[in-house]
Amino acid sequence: MKFRVISGAFGGRNITAPDSDATHPMSERVRNAMFNIIGDEIKNAQVLDAFAGSGSVGIEAMSRGAAHATFIERDRHASDALLANITLLGIDAQTTPIHGTVESYVKSAAKHFDIIFVDPPYDDLQLSTAFALTKLLQPNGLMVLSYPGRGETPTGTNGVVVVDNRSYGTAALAFYRKEDV
Repeated sequence: MKFRVISGAFGGRNITAPDSDATHPMSERVRNAMFNIIGDEIKNAQVLDAFAGSGSVGIEAMSRGAAHATFIERDRHASDALLANITLLGIDAQTTPIHGTVESYVKSAAKHFDIIFVDPPYDDLQLSTAFALTKLLQPNGLMVLSYPGRGETPTGTNGVVVVDNRSYGTAALAFYRKEDV
């Protein structure tokens, strides 16, 4: 399966995703809307792409000027596609791909991020794990959660507050800001 990087240094380039139900790549429409909302905040940011799949969100962030992206993905086929995409675009030095679970990463991580993208499987949102990621946010950092477009917005926790929420049919995005401490 092919996906297009929308804008920036790699705009128009195709990346691959596994042909399986193991991942649900974020649609181009939703990705574009999300990055338009974030705007210049992505420039020189340290980003985390949790539940990364083939890396389309983190790669889009790199394309738009992020300084570094860390990717976490547990599915072997998706991890293989992610590694191939990183190599294809020549961004090995600016990325850290991690094959493993987000839950394990949260327990051992020491790094903090400016922006965290969270796109868990829609049939298992793992909200407690998603919100545990907020401890890895810099003060005033941003976390964007993709979730099914039905139901209520998951509320903030751990010193983060919902600052925006958008719905795009079957997908929705919630934007959380870590309170400046």
